Amino acid sequence: MDNRQPGKRGPGPPPAVMEQIRKRLSAREVQGMETLFALRATAQQADNALSEWMAGTVGSVARYQILMALWATKGDGLPHKDIVEAMGVTRATVSGLMAALERESFVRSTIDRDDRRKLIARLTPRGEAVIKKAFEVNLDRFRTLFASLSSADLTRLTDLLQRVRESFGATPQ
Repeated sequence: MDNRQPGKRGPGPPPAVMEQIRKRLSAREVQGMETLFALRATAQQADNALSEWMAGTVGSVARYQILMALWATKGDGLPHKDIVEAMGVTRATVSGLMAALERESFVRSTIDRDDRRKLIARLTPRGEAVIKKAFEVNLDRFRTLFASLSSADLTRLTDLLQRVRESFGATPQ
Protein backbone atom coordinates (compact mmCIF):
# COMPACT_ATOMS: atom_id res chain seq x y z
CA MET A 1 0.00 0.00 0.00
CA ASP A 2 1.37 3.43 -0.99
CA ASN A 3 0.25 6.22 1.36
CA ARG A 4 2.10 8.98 -0.48
CA GLN A 5 0.19 11.93 -1.83
CA PRO A 6 0.00 12.26 -5.62
CA GLY A 7 2.91 14.31 -6.93
CA LYS A 8 5.00 13.72 -3.78
CA ARG A 9 8.01 11.50 -4.23
CA GLY A 10 8.95 9.21 -1.35
CA PRO A 11 12.44 8.67 0.00
CA GLY A 12 14.94 7.21 -2.39
CA PRO A 13 15.89 7.68 -6.01
CA PRO A 14 13.56 9.02 -8.70
CA PRO A 15 11.13 6.52 -10.28
CA ALA A 16 13.26 6.01 -13.42
CA VAL A 17 16.24 5.01 -11.30
CA MET A 18 14.11 2.70 -9.13
CA GLU A 19 12.75 1.07 -12.29
CA GLN A 20 16.29 0.18 -13.38
CA ILE A 21 17.18 -1.04 -9.88
CA ARG A 22 14.06 -3.25 -9.77
CA LYS A 23 15.23 -4.97 -12.96
CA ARG A 24 18.41 -6.12 -11.20
CA LEU A 25 17.08 -7.04 -7.75
CA SER A 26 14.68 -9.59 -6.36
CA ALA A 27 11.40 -8.41 -4.83
CA ARG A 28 12.88 -9.02 -1.35
CA GLU A 29 15.98 -6.97 -2.19
CA VAL A 30 13.84 -4.12 -3.51
CA GLN A 31 11.82 -4.24 -0.30
CA GLY A 32 15.05 -4.05 1.71
CA MET A 33 16.27 -1.11 -0.35
CA GLU A 34 12.98 0.74 0.07
CA THR A 35 13.14 0.07 3.81
CA LEU A 36 16.66 1.48 3.90
CA PHE A 37 15.50 4.63 2.09
CA ALA A 38 12.59 5.00 4.54
CA LEU A 39 14.95 4.49 7.50
CA ARG A 40 17.38 7.09 6.15
CA ALA A 41 14.59 9.62 5.54
CA THR A 42 13.24 9.02 9.05
CA ALA A 43 16.71 9.40 10.59
CA GLN A 44 17.21 12.67 8.70
CA GLN A 45 13.80 13.94 9.80
CA ALA A 46 14.53 12.97 13.43
CA ASP A 47 17.93 14.66 13.33
CA ASN A 48 16.43 17.82 11.82
CA ALA A 49 13.61 17.91 14.39
CA LEU A 50 15.98 17.37 17.34
CA SER A 51 18.30 20.07 16.03
CA GLU A 52 15.35 22.46 15.72
CA TRP A 53 14.08 21.59 19.22
CA MET A 54 17.50 22.13 20.78
CA ALA A 55 18.17 25.32 18.83
CA GLY A 56 15.21 26.84 20.62
CA THR A 57 16.38 25.71 24.07
CA VAL A 58 20.08 24.93 24.63
CA GLY A 59 21.48 25.39 21.13
CA SER A 60 22.27 21.85 19.99
CA VAL A 61 21.82 18.17 20.72
CA ALA A 62 25.47 17.91 21.80
CA ARG A 63 25.07 20.77 24.29
CA TYR A 64 21.89 19.13 25.61
CA GLN A 65 23.74 15.83 26.10
CA ILE A 66 26.51 17.52 28.08
CA LEU A 67 24.16 19.60 30.24
CA MET A 68 21.92 16.58 30.97
CA ALA A 69 24.92 14.45 31.90
CA LEU A 70 26.14 17.16 34.29
CA TRP A 71 22.65 17.66 35.70
CA ALA A 72 22.41 13.92 36.45
CA THR A 73 25.55 14.09 38.62
CA LYS A 74 23.66 16.33 41.10
CA GLY A 75 26.64 18.63 41.52
CA ASP A 76 29.39 15.99 41.60
CA GLY A 77 30.49 16.88 38.09
CA LEU A 78 32.12 14.83 35.37
CA PRO A 79 35.66 14.66 34.03
CA HIS A 80 35.90 16.04 30.50
CA LYS A 81 37.32 12.68 29.36
CA ASP A 82 34.13 10.92 30.52
CA ILE A 83 32.06 13.34 28.45
CA VAL A 84 34.26 12.59 25.42
CA GLU A 85 33.73 8.84 25.91
CA ALA A 86 29.98 9.12 26.51
CA MET A 87 29.44 11.23 23.40
CA GLY A 88 31.81 9.24 21.19
CA VAL A 89 33.47 12.36 19.82
CA THR A 90 36.96 13.83 19.90
CA ARG A 91 38.49 15.74 22.79
CA ALA A 92 38.66 18.78 20.53
CA THR A 93 34.90 18.65 19.93
CA VAL A 94 34.16 18.48 23.65
CA SER A 95 36.72 21.22 24.37
CA GLY A 96 34.96 23.53 21.94
CA LEU A 97 31.53 22.74 23.37
CA MET A 98 32.75 23.17 26.95
CA ALA A 99 34.41 26.50 26.15
CA ALA A 100 31.14 27.81 24.72
CA LEU A 101 29.12 26.51 27.68
CA GLU A 102 31.60 28.13 30.07
CA ARG A 103 31.43 31.48 28.20
CA GLU A 104 27.66 31.39 28.65
CA SER A 105 28.10 30.57 32.35
CA PHE A 106 26.22 27.27 32.06
CA VAL A 107 29.21 25.19 33.11
CA ARG A 108 32.32 25.66 35.21
CA SER A 109 35.37 23.43 34.88
CA THR A 110 37.98 23.03 37.58
CA ILE A 111 41.15 21.04 37.94
CA ASP A 112 40.69 17.78 39.85
CA ARG A 113 42.53 18.07 43.16
CA ASP A 114 43.55 14.38 43.04
CA ASP A 115 44.77 14.41 39.43
CA ARG A 116 45.77 17.80 38.06
CA ARG A 117 45.59 16.46 34.49
CA LYS A 118 41.80 16.11 34.78
CA LEU A 119 39.23 18.83 34.29
CA ILE A 120 35.95 18.33 36.13
CA ALA A 121 32.87 20.03 34.71
CA ARG A 122 29.92 21.08 36.84
CA LEU A 123 26.68 22.87 36.09
CA THR A 124 26.33 26.41 37.34
CA PRO A 125 22.97 27.57 38.75
CA ARG A 126 22.34 29.23 35.38
CA GLY A 127 23.17 25.97 33.57
CA GLU A 128 20.86 24.03 35.86
CA ALA A 129 18.00 26.44 35.16
CA VAL A 130 18.49 26.27 31.37
CA ILE A 131 18.68 22.45 31.27
CA LYS A 132 15.61 22.05 33.47
CA LYS A 133 13.66 24.36 31.16
CA ALA A 134 14.97 22.58 28.04
CA PHE A 135 14.05 19.21 29.53
CA GLU A 136 10.47 20.29 30.27
CA VAL A 137 9.93 21.89 26.85
CA ASN A 138 11.36 18.89 25.01
CA LEU A 139 9.57 16.36 27.23
CA ASP A 140 6.24 17.59 25.86
CA ARG A 141 7.55 17.18 22.31
CA PHE A 142 8.89 13.71 23.11
CA ARG A 143 5.59 12.59 24.62
CA THR A 144 3.71 13.77 21.54
CA LEU A 145 6.17 12.04 19.22
CA PHE A 146 5.61 8.57 20.69
CA ALA A 147 1.98 8.93 21.80
CA SER A 148 0.67 6.73 18.98
CA LEU A 149 3.04 3.84 19.77
CA SER A 150 2.34 1.25 22.45
CA SER A 151 5.01 -0.05 24.78
CA ALA A 152 5.13 -3.23 22.68
CA ASP A 153 5.54 -1.13 19.51
CA LEU A 154 8.45 0.77 21.06
CA THR A 155 10.12 -2.46 22.21
CA ARG A 156 9.74 -4.03 18.76
CA LEU A 157 10.98 -0.90 16.99
CA THR A 158 14.00 -0.65 19.28
CA ASP A 159 14.81 -4.33 18.69
CA LEU A 160 14.51 -3.92 14.91
CA LEU A 161 16.68 -0.80 14.87
CA GLN A 162 19.30 -2.59 16.98
CA ARG A 163 19.36 -5.47 14.49
CA VAL A 164 19.75 -3.04 11.58
CA ARG A 165 22.57 -1.23 13.41
CA GLU A 166 24.32 -4.56 14.03
CA SER A 167 23.87 -5.52 10.36
CA PHE A 168 25.62 -2.31 9.30
CA GLY A 169 28.59 -3.42 11.39
CA ALA A 170 28.62 -6.77 9.60
CA THR A 171 28.53 -5.40 6.05
CA PRO A 172 31.73 -5.61 3.97
CA GLN A 173 33.58 -2.32 3.59
